[in-house]
Amino acid sequence: MKYSEEISNKLNNLLVKNYDAEKGYLNAMENVDSPNLKMFFKRRATERSQFAKELRTEILQYGELPEDSGSLKGTAHRNWMSLKSIFSSNDEEAILEEAIRGEKTSLDEYKDVLKDRALPPSIDSLLAKHKNAIQSAINTEKVHEELVS
Repeated sequence: MKYSEEISNKLNNLLVKNYDAEKGYLNAMENVDSPNLKMFFKRRATERSQFAKELRTEILQYGELPEDSGSLKGTAHRNWMSLKSIFSSNDEEAILEEAIRGEKTSLDEYKDVLKDRALPPSIDSLLAKHKNAIQSAINTEKVHEELVS
């Protein structure tokens, strides 16, 4: 496998996760009543959309084709979030818990890719920026969860 193809594969995996996260946040936004939570989820969805655009640009610069949709696993997670919100006594808390769980998974995936010390500095920097934003979102979601519970 060529080096550029290997990097693009890693970036494509993160790209799909960002598509999933964006859709998940939009789904969460539709399933909460709190205007503050709606805005929070909208900001996270917008952030993940921006991450996806940045990853697409990097993949194209390596002469590879970016993925254009999310994963089956992401669809299943969004469906679980919807189902959980329907049957939960505290919809917003349950949705926040699932959002945190999804973000922790994303964070771990970014950390795994960043372990590759052969990444070009521009990609390393971009992924570190994304990882830090995801960590910040997790911390914020935990605060929101405490306020809701």
